[in-house]
Amino acid sequence: MTKADIVEIITLSTGISKTETEAVVNGFLDTVIESLKEGKNIELRGFGSFKVVKRAQRVARNPKTNQEVIVPEQYVPVLKMSKDFKKTVSDSMKVPQA
Repeated sequence: MTKADIVEIITLSTGISKTETEAVVNGFLDTVIESLKEGKNIELRGFGSFKVVKRAQRVARNPKTNQEVIVPEQYVPVLKMSKDFKKTVSDSMKVPQA
């Protein structure tokens, strides 16, 4: 599913114009990005939490040459899904047994 698909689904379910819906979706995504850039965490109850974590420097290996490569420390955004979200998805994927 793409951002365009999400915009389309929201447009059909709310009756808001596609342009307005796209502006809201883009605004949400921009807000998440800017907040994480400022070091703020975001918690959406029932969905998950966005935060930035520091990954330490490590030694990796180039699979083509088998040569060791140093990967510098870096900050990466992560999304931890809520327990309710995980349970809902898991329950919907289970196949009923005959």
